[in-house]
Amino acid sequence: MIRLCSIASGSSGNCIYIGTESTHVLVDAGISAKRMEEGLRSIGVEPDELQGILITHEHSDHVQGLRVFTKKHFLRVYATEHTLDQVPMEAVVREERMEQIEYDKEIQIGNLAVRPFEISHDAACPVSYSFVCDGHKIGMATDLGTYSETTVECLKDSEILYLEANHDVNMLLVGSYPYSLKQRVLGERGHLSNDLAAELIVKLLHRGMKYVILGHLSKENNYPELAYETVYQEVKKHWSFDTPMPEIFVANREKVSKVVEI
Repeated sequence: MIRLCSIASGSSGNCIYIGTESTHVLVDAGISAKRMEEGLRSIGVEPDELQGILITHEHSDHVQGLRVFTKKHFLRVYATEHTLDQVPMEAVVREERMEQIEYDKEIQIGNLAVRPFEISHDAACPVSYSFVCDGHKIGMATDLGTYSETTVECLKDSEILYLEANHDVNMLLVGSYPYSLKQRVLGERGHLSNDLAAELIVKLLHRGMKYVILGHLSKENNYPELAYETVYQEVKKHWSFDTPMPEIFVANREKVSKVVEI
């Protein structure tokens, strides 16, 4: 059994729980330590049960709660070398608590096999992750301006897929963001639009896919209903298997999502 729960998801902060019966990790710590603790306890996990936090990149909406949380709870922090250089971890002994990871080099945390893979984003050395336990797979990718064959390869066969659907292109173009920020979001090192998310999901469809969770939505340039409908219609159009379509839902910005498991 492997399960996922979004504790927070959006441009203001991100924190995702991945776990099995014996292994518990977080991906990112972009909210307050208090919210992380409350979110974990709401799904029956004590913060001190965590074995580690896997960081995708150093932007504040992914690490702002990291220093306080790791000061209170003894656990390892996993990230690429260049990301670790950027993370505010002065309260943590680097040699004892930080673990460098590399693209496509699998690591083992408890009974979770974790594979970091490269993503395209304007950060020092960003990654996302896939998780495998007892033959079951979770794939996740956020903060990527585009996807590649590597992205598809690393996410394929995911039974639970957690994917960014950051913005609607038309909303972004007519919105209040300055031109330079619009260009950043739309660029290949920015964020994935609803349309690109749907396109990527279609490439990943397989008969064993159970859940698609859409995350990291922009507060200003997207609506949960719009992200859902964009993806749902494409999945419905391309679903050709003799099994039920995966359940699709949007991770909430402020609230803990339901726990999904396989």
